[in-house]
Amino acid sequence: SFSCPMYNNFPELHLAASDYGDLRAQLHVPVVNVRGIIVQQSLSDRFTQAFLKQVDQNQPYRLPRSAEELDPCLGCAQQEPDVKLVKWCANPEDGDCRGCRCRPQWCLTCMAKWYASRQDPRQPETWMSSKAHCPTCRSIFCMLDVCRVQRS
Repeated sequence: SFSCPMYNNFPELHLAASDYGDLRAQLHVPVVNVRGIIVQQSLSDRFTQAFLKQVDQNQPYRLPRSAEELDPCLGCAQQEPDVKLVKWCANPEDGDCRGCRCRPQWCLTCMAKWYASRQDPRQPETWMSSKAHCPTCRSIFCMLDVCRVQRS
């Protein structure tokens, strides 16, 4: 719950902590917290940040120049898809991960949320080393297989 005593006609705002990050992303002005107010990030939000950092370290996927224009992200329908699942194991039979033949269809934030939602909430310490299924073709992937798309 937030209110602004400096402006009498400013409405009081009730906002779940889990929605705070989404609000910040949608606003076109910075959100400044009043001194003394601490907004705790949810476990999912903290994981999403770690996921984004890991993907930035992964090898990028180069989208061929001949590739068709990409449709908006299947998760949020707002962002352009900017990740592709690519199995990077030297031997294709190593591990549980499988090659995904889907074209880029998801933005990085939606892929992070998808991945987090498929993990055991009672064991968050295993999330970084766990696996999930591609939301489209169901191929198994790990966080190391999520590659940012770069246009050639």
